[in-house]
Amino acid sequence: MYPWGHLAVGYLCYSLGVRLWDQRPPAGVAMVPLTIGTQFPDLVDKPLSWTLGILPSGRSLGHSILLALVIALTLRYAGRTFDRRTEAGAFFTGYLLHIIADMSPFVVSGEWEKLGSVLWPLVPAYQYPGESDRSISDVLSAIDLTSVPAEAFVLIILSVSLWVYDELPGADILFDQ
Repeated sequence: MYPWGHLAVGYLCYSLGVRLWDQRPPAGVAMVPLTIGTQFPDLVDKPLSWTLGILPSGRSLGHSILLALVIALTLRYAGRTFDRRTEAGAFFTGYLLHIIADMSPFVVSGEWEKLGSVLWPLVPAYQYPGESDRSISDVLSAIDLTSVPAEAFVLIILSVSLWVYDELPGADILFDQ
């Protein structure tokens, strides 16, 4: 899934969850950590694997539930200590949804060997063909929008529509209003 797909899934789920739980749209202050959280596993794994060769795969450490547990405990402590529970929860929600979105297709298709990253380093991370020859800029520059699945466009349209319906939370931060 590309970055905007992760952001769309993260915003849709977060907004609907906040509406269900708190009976209100999400707060703008949560949008920055939510956005970073939706990208975090790839921000860890891709550079450390593709660029530096430290990790075995572009889906390993950042996509591991073991790291997610450490991050959850750290965020819980920091959220309470600094009275930033909303921001901590938003980051973790985006982070966890990224992992779920990446792994869901393999669960549905029964490609269990590709789920190794969720328990890395206890289980070997799946080696994607040609992955060691990639760079982030190569991947992003090779994007062909005609090959993006229709579901991705639907997710983006739904996410942007819900964001507008929610009265653009975080837009003041984004556009410095």
